Amino acid sequence: MKTTLLLASALLVAPIASAQDCPSKQACSQQTARKAITVSYVDHKDIVDTAISAGSFNTLVAAVQAAGLVETLKSDGPFTVFAPTDEAFAKLPKGTLETLLKPENKALLSSILTYHVVSGKVTADQVSGRARAASVNGQQIDFRVENGTVFVDDARVVSADIGCTNGVIHVIDSVILPATEDIVATAVEAGSFNTLAAALRAAHLVETLQGKGPFTVFAPTDDAFKKLPAGTLDTLLKPENRQQLASILKYHVVSGRIFASDAVQAGTFKTLLGSSAQLRIRDGQLYVNGARIVKTDLETTNGVIHVIDEVILPESH
Repeated sequence: MKTTLLLASALLVAPIASAQDCPSKQACSQQTARKAITVSYVDHKDIVDTAISAGSFNTLVAAVQAAGLVETLKSDGPFTVFAPTDEAFAKLPKGTLETLLKPENKALLSSILTYHVVSGKVTADQVSGRARAASVNGQQIDFRVENGTVFVDDARVVSADIGCTNGVIHVIDSVILPATEDIVATAVEAGSFNTLAAALRAAHLVETLQGKGPFTVFAPTDDAFKKLPAGTLDTLLKPENRQQLASILKYHVVSGRIFASDAVQAGTFKTLLGSSAQLRIRDGQLYVNGARIVKTDLETTNGVIHVIDEVILPESH
């Protein structure tokens, strides 16, 4: 039986909102964006079959098949999919897609594709009214509105609210890419965590933080380690003090992927050491115990890093 596709609404051209229509510049921008991109459909097909029928997602469908995600995206869900068009995939550097489609790169391809998926049904109105959302990949994707256009990370939403039986599709003009390095590799590549990297090696914790996790790491910079009393670090790095060093480092790690907004709401959390640390806001700054968090939400494949300006020490140390 042929499925009937009903165009529920198509607001392709929208007037710029006036000051009387919305209370602020940001609200006007969001309102204009919603009007400009809202294209809603009512269909009786799931996400995969809808993408196949559209004819402009052939590469996406091939990638979903190669990654073994067809059954997932045909399940009840619901899911929100930010779907790159064939032209979006064509923007990738030459050879990238061919490499990703190889069987040995299935895990990486799956990670990229699930970064385009959010659990639940998130409409265009909701997208333009929030800052971010957690993807099925585990990492956050960011939303912003610029001059009436909605962006998902750096991809532009060109069509929205394509209804499916198990969710909704929003069409984007570029492939969005998640972080592809684990916590340790990310810290090493950053260049400002050389002391932390050396300490992790001395404490035999590198393999742990390269594991599946996920973990949340409050990472002291090289300058943070310099604030320790003279000779402290040299003493901790000695083989006979490995357990003490490991305890201190574990006090900087929490199980799970905890983003800054979630951490603030939690207030206190249990570290890998077993004791608790406290997160609070003071004078508009975010602190974990006595250390100031100078940068938040650095994404990695197996967790998230928050950068701190001091080494935090458990009470016994």
